[in-house]
Amino acid sequence: MLKSNRLLLLLVSVLSVTTLLALAANYTQYKRLNGYYKDLNDVRLNPIGVRYHPSDDTPAETALPVILMYGDSRAFQWPAPSGLEDQMVFVNRGVGSETSVQSRLRWRYHAPQVQPDIVVLQIGINDLKTIQLFPTQRDAIVENTKQNIEVLIAAAHAEGAQVVLTTIFPVGEVPLARKLVWSDEIEVAIADVNTHLLSLADAPLVTVIDTAPLLTNGTTQVDAAYRHDLLHLNAAGYDALNAALVPILEDLLATQ
Repeated sequence: MLKSNRLLLLLVSVLSVTTLLALAANYTQYKRLNGYYKDLNDVRLNPIGVRYHPSDDTPAETALPVILMYGDSRAFQWPAPSGLEDQMVFVNRGVGSETSVQSRLRWRYHAPQVQPDIVVLQIGINDLKTIQLFPTQRDAIVENTKQNIEVLIAAAHAEGAQVVLTTIFPVGEVPLARKLVWSDEIEVAIADVNTHLLSLADAPLVTVIDTAPLLTNGTTQVDAAYRHDLLHLNAAGYDALNAALVPILEDLLATQ
């Protein structure tokens, strides 16, 4: 009888733990699904992210050179280098989850008002990460990404700004939760687009920063010391980028 009670207690304990784990997993999935649903409807209400940077958010006029950080969440999260406050003004107009076509369409609402001297451009990962979802459109997605970035460069030049173009950051380790919507072809596409972006260094008023050597430590993925998650960097990652960016900005401004 005692043995039976112990077995029953053990069974109840196992079932309780299993139920709690299932509830936790369901809650996590609900939060993720709710987040995706909100993002989807936010895009329907605000398709090119204009309201993320209201028109009255234009910085005050300044005699200092203006550096515009422009692009997706990787640009939005990029902090201004420290210690340059008396040399240049940094204005950030990044928008999370944005594709290159959204960034191209948004340009006229957010960039000309800033009157940038230099535009630092990071965009493209949100286009390429859809390749697993639309595999038959792979080549079109890659080509459209290249073309949209070139249009943004031309738009910056039309404003009289030079461009510091960063290659699309490498990705980190793919977590289990994303493996079903991820493909090795995404990283192949990143390399394809980046090869094209590196070729643009020969164009006038364009400087290209190859981010892979700065972030990967000789591997194909962002080093763990620089990684926040699959797609994003931590503070150390941005410090590594800023260490490369600052001398470029200083050289460009010195020749203006």
